[in-house]
Amino acid sequence: MLLTRNWAMIAALGTATLLGATACASPDAASGPESSDTASATPSGSITVYNAQHEELTQAWADEFTQETGVTVVLRNGDDSELGNQLVQEGSASKADVFLTENSPAISLVDNADLLAPVDADTLAQVPEQFQPSTGTWTGIAARSTVFAYNPSLLGDAELPASLLDLADPAWKGRWAASPSGADFQAIVSALLELKGEKATSAWLAAMKDNAVVYKGNSTVMKAVNAGEIPGGVIYHYYWFGDQAGTGENSSTTKMHYFKNQDPGAFVSVSGGGVLKTSANPVAAQAFLAFVTGKSGQEILKTGTSFEYPVSAGVDANPALMPLSELEAPAIDPSHLNSTKVIELMTQAGFL
Repeated sequence: MLLTRNWAMIAALGTATLLGATACASPDAASGPESSDTASATPSGSITVYNAQHEELTQAWADEFTQETGVTVVLRNGDDSELGNQLVQEGSASKADVFLTENSPAISLVDNADLLAPVDADTLAQVPEQFQPSTGTWTGIAARSTVFAYNPSLLGDAELPASLLDLADPAWKGRWAASPSGADFQAIVSALLELKGEKATSAWLAAMKDNAVVYKGNSTVMKAVNAGEIPGGVIYHYYWFGDQAGTGENSSTTKMHYFKNQDPGAFVSVSGGGVLKTSANPVAAQAFLAFVTGKSGQEILKTGTSFEYPVSAGVDANPALMPLSELEAPAIDPSHLNSTKVIELMTQAGFL
């Protein structure tokens, strides 16, 4: 599968770049960058955005930014792994100005290759620290919650797993599903690795290999649960809300279970945005990132159809969603999520 091949390529490249990035890290990187000239300059011209976020969402961001500034935004759409890998390959020759992702491991890979410029301090100030990496070289732009979608006709409330780790129990054999080849699930495993360590993650993946039914894509997992093929599955929340906002035909017989309690299953994945060091138009690139994380950009998340969470202070989520403050997500520095090690462990477990 293309996605699997791309993640495998990322793993190889990531190993080579990680040590270099570590050596270059500033001791006080966590304090964030100083204000730059780009924050006060007037944006103009055009920028190219490598976009792994939802195309409709980013198009709405681009359209409103263009309307406000006159800057033309050219979108190159792809998935996290494809575009992250492409940027590492392009290196200093890249024509990209901005990189937007769905999950943070892909942008961390690009960051580890030392390809991202510091984000303007005013932009970072718009986003709470829990949605930023300690590097200050990219920022959260949106978020999504891990959930357990289940069919109540097959699984009673008293039977629901209290923890993601419970799914390793033999009692769950053939009773839950996931899409392990996708970047979404690999980000969840990366959070598990950060929270519980390599030994526990390897053991959980080995049990998952025995217990889980594998599908390709979160939507397919949800459809299978809805059709009664499987009692439950691990997905991100917005698949359910998006279907509910439409016909509901793929979610009408399902409910969502939130793990909470700082459990690995309560992981909130941060979508990332960063400006490339090689940007030919850093003023407009930084202005675009400031717009996306500002009130106007985050209101598009609240009122649009992506059903992702805004991350900027002062902008509430779509009222249909459980508030972020009630998810009881574990605290994780998104820059610590390790896609290279996750690929290694998932390959050893037989998923990739």
